[in-house]
Amino acid sequence: MSQNASLLLVALGAVLGLILLIARFKLNAFIGLMLASLFVGICSGMKLSDVPKSFLEGVGKVLGDIAVVIGLGTILGKMLAESGGAEVVANRLVRALGKERLDWAMMFVAFIVGIPVFFAVGLVLLVPIVFTLARETRTPLLRIAIPLVAGLSVVHGLVPPHPGPVAAMGIFNELAGKADMGKTILYSLLIGLPTAIVAGPLFGKFISRKVEVELRGVAEQLAPATRGNSPSFALTVFTILLPVLLMLLATVADLALSKDHSLRQCADLIGHPAVAMLVAVLFSFYSFGFARGFSRDALSKFANDCLAPVASMLLVVGAGGGFSRVLDQGSVGKAIAELARGAHLSPLLLGWLVAALIRVATGSATVAITMAAGIVAPIAAGTPGVHLELLIIAMGAGSLILSHVNDGGFWFVKEYFNLTVPQTLKTWTVMETIISVVALALVLVLDWMI
Repeated sequence: MSQNASLLLVALGAVLGLILLIARFKLNAFIGLMLASLFVGICSGMKLSDVPKSFLEGVGKVLGDIAVVIGLGTILGKMLAESGGAEVVANRLVRALGKERLDWAMMFVAFIVGIPVFFAVGLVLLVPIVFTLARETRTPLLRIAIPLVAGLSVVHGLVPPHPGPVAAMGIFNELAGKADMGKTILYSLLIGLPTAIVAGPLFGKFISRKVEVELRGVAEQLAPATRGNSPSFALTVFTILLPVLLMLLATVADLALSKDHSLRQCADLIGHPAVAMLVAVLFSFYSFGFARGFSRDALSKFANDCLAPVASMLLVVGAGGGFSRVLDQGSVGKAIAELARGAHLSPLLLGWLVAALIRVATGSATVAITMAAGIVAPIAAGTPGVHLELLIIAMGAGSLILSHVNDGGFWFVKEYFNLTVPQTLKTWTVMETIISVVALALVLVLDWMI
């Protein structure tokens, strides 16, 4: 058996074993991910001393990116719930759209909010509204939650300035010719919106009848409060969108000003996700706190109470990142890339397939699209008539497919919505696969049209 085939069997065995340990034997997910990482590292031929080191590097990378944002976002969500702001927004949406169209509303809101912010940021900002809508209208949680995560996931995977598409664009500009940023954004929006509709409201309506979820865990901490001094709708929306606006300001400054310009540097500071969330939390202490009559002791209690359930969630998400890192260091992604080189496909299909295989093996969307871009760029350069902008979107679509236990996002969604592993596979994993396949189909249609 070839070395590449052996690596793929090791990865497959680790994933199946991990699912069995967690779903069948009820092993703690954090411990299970550590065991799976050790198994992959040892069996893939890594230097033994490097196995735990790689795992911890992966944990640190994931938590370094999202831990502060999730912590601050959870505090903001708690303030939103305790002030009655989540109920204000939920009631306005119900009155304006009716109960039957709330899933569509959440998809559109997530799609717009998700353009300038990362997936995790958008989720922690909007999830209190989802929980409140589910309680107030007695709508199945997944009927509203799936459109939310679908809208956020689509723009995160397909639309610049998110890291995956931007990384692929940089590689193409160096190896295959210049890809136009404006066209990439336009095409990604044209493809992304119908994709989000199919994977969001349409799939959410179907799967919410098959999988029932109770509002527990984080949802209990974000339960709405009944207050006579609730914030206005405008103030509530402004507080929620404040970090989004600050991040958008940084993006505009990066496009309009030189790298050394003092205004751009200031915008980059306050527009960094961690700083933007900190500013929003501090503002919420006034808008959702002091202005509502809460004392300093009450605000401190809210912050302390809501962070407790987040700690265990972060450990699991970090361990998912550690597992992904060990798979990458064990050369599983490279093995798949080498197997894909011999496939005689059009660059669009090849880019999607390579990204999809690396995503399934390593769990990282960014690693998948970056490696795929490096593999496909020379082929695209030698193939006349290839639309590089569509190729970037095709690889972005491939990088979203089949999110499972080696993906930190899988555990993020599982813990936030109180799902079991089988339920997360039936909902989140299937949704991500729908996004990938539908987006690829639309890329091929658009390529034929232009």
